[in-house]
Amino acid sequence: MPGMWWVVAVVVVVGLVAAYLIWTAGRVERLQVRAEAAARALDAHLLRRAAAAAVLAERRFGVELYAAARIALDAGPQEREAAENDLTRQLRSVRLDPTDPECAAVVAASRRLALARQVHTDLVRDARSARGRPLVRLLRMGRGHEWPRYFDVDDPTLPASADVPA
Repeated sequence: MPGMWWVVAVVVVVGLVAAYLIWTAGRVERLQVRAEAAARALDAHLLRRAAAAAVLAERRFGVELYAAARIALDAGPQEREAAENDLTRQLRSVRLDPTDPECAAVVAASRRLALARQVHTDLVRDARSARGRPLVRLLRMGRGHEWPRYFDVDDPTLPASADVPA
């Protein structure tokens, strides 16, 4: 009978360890899926801003802004960050009138992009932190997904006032 308590204790410990491992694997999976969804949302906001900038450039501002917007729209994964940074610099170099609906659309798209970038950065940080833990690496809990990557782009928020430098 006294040996029975050891068996119960071992079963309880094994059950707690199994529950912790299942919880950890679920957390890693959820964070990974959320980071991938945030990357897709960020990509969609990048495309919306580039499209709005291309429309604006066609109607008002010259070739340089249009070229930067087209390059951002057509950029592949490797050159995407550089193209988006160039588009941000081009957008900051033009005077955007907040009363003009097309300029307001670009400013609004830039603000939504800034929010999407922050959410993406936070989720990637959390997913990388969870996947970097020794037990997670040892048991290879994140092996079904690519390692999440940051998207390093300048702050895309544009001022909405008429006193933007020319």
